[in-house]
Amino acid sequence: MTIQRDKARRRVSRWMGTMAAAGVLAAPLTAVAGPLDLYVERTAMAAADQRCGFFDSGLRAALEAGRIQTRNAALRSGATADDLSRADARARASARTVICDSEAVSAAAAHVRSAFDGFAKLRQITYPGETADWRADRTSSAQIHRWRLAQQTDFAGGQMVFGLAGRDTRPVLLALASFADGRTPYAARLIMRDETRAARPYLDLRGDLDLARRMPPAGALRTYSAEARSKAGLDLRPEAMGAGWAFRFPTEAAVRLTALDPREAVAVEFLFSQGPAVRRVYVEVGDFAVGHAFLAMASR
Repeated sequence: MTIQRDKARRRVSRWMGTMAAAGVLAAPLTAVAGPLDLYVERTAMAAADQRCGFFDSGLRAALEAGRIQTRNAALRSGATADDLSRADARARASARTVICDSEAVSAAAAHVRSAFDGFAKLRQITYPGETADWRADRTSSAQIHRWRLAQQTDFAGGQMVFGLAGRDTRPVLLALASFADGRTPYAARLIMRDETRAARPYLDLRGDLDLARRMPPAGALRTYSAEARSKAGLDLRPEAMGAGWAFRFPTEAAVRLTALDPREAVAVEFLFSQGPAVRRVYVEVGDFAVGHAFLAMASR
């Protein structure tokens, strides 16, 4: 394990050295780059690509997915939003000074191209979380509805799959749930932090993984009501799940999800006319934004 970490560190060190030599980074970095350093590097190269057009659309999307993943890793390691803002400004300032056709910059772009080419060809990938994984699938299908990016959750009294689903490259945000008592919800709503009311996440990280403590107070919430309801089809329903219901949420909700901190949670509330009026199920934000960027990668 130590040998593998040392090899990874040497690869990162060589990568960062190439970037610094190319002028894409404004200042030298430590020999062992951390998540925030990698975020700076990938942001700088993405900004340089905007100026110089180094990559095709597939590699550009792959680099963006990697950039978001390093952002999330930096947040998980303790970086603040202000740290990321300063890192972003530093990276973009560095990119404005590069000479696109210089030998060093071309070498740095070739290094990034080599590193991300294999990733850009992937069709499926799993992004681990603290409580649940996001499973991404960008396999194309014109006939079958499939989950493109999904997190499955077992809760008291049922099961839920939440994420992006569809037949083409424009998936919709769905919550598909089955309830052990067979009751039918008449509506559902998605609740998350409202960034206009709370610029920072509310995170109570005391030891356990209770997602309820990673939600903001009522005054800092944004709610999206489901736009449509239908019976859960066999193409999206897991084999172990009984009959259930699917609720579609607005496109804006998916966009808002990509901007949240990976450590926080959102909640889906199902509304009933009989019995308990509301049943709430939590979803770990995790690497939803990374998976969303992965889906945007052009077919290669």
